[in-house]
Amino acid sequence: MTMTTKQTLGFIERIAFDDLDIDCKAKVDTGACSSSLHAERIEVFQRDGNDWVRFHVLFDSNKARIDRLCEAPVLTQRHVTSSNGQTSHRYVIAASITLAGQQFTTEVTLSHRGNMTYPVLIGRKALSGRFIVDVSQSFAGDKKG
Repeated sequence: MTMTTKQTLGFIERIAFDDLDIDCKAKVDTGACSSSLHAERIEVFQRDGNDWVRFHVLFDSNKARIDRLCEAPVLTQRHVTSSNGQTSHRYVIAASITLAGQQFTTEVTLSHRGNMTYPVLIGRKALSGRFIVDVSQSFAGDKKG
């Protein structure tokens, strides 16, 4: 039997959104299905006959400071139920990310995370088949913190 070695992540990791020019710390959450990025002032507009979304990533905490206006094509929309049981409507974008030295594209929902410690939550869909998570560590993927 051949075993594929997967890279280990801690419960906090650095993530880069390559197309959005955002680099920050993120919480790894195997209990969440999808990943999410903090977004404010979300507005949909048309570009070349397709739905796009414009949003402001404005996050200011002792863990992350981001002030960036972003645009991305809308992949889809869905209703997401949070851990506290509240359901919200979210736009979903395909984001090119770099996590622990691996670059790949994954679905990311846009959500108001201003009251959270980290502006990004990395869910199972982004982790599956690529990483294992050791919750006793942080920054295991890059050791830069």
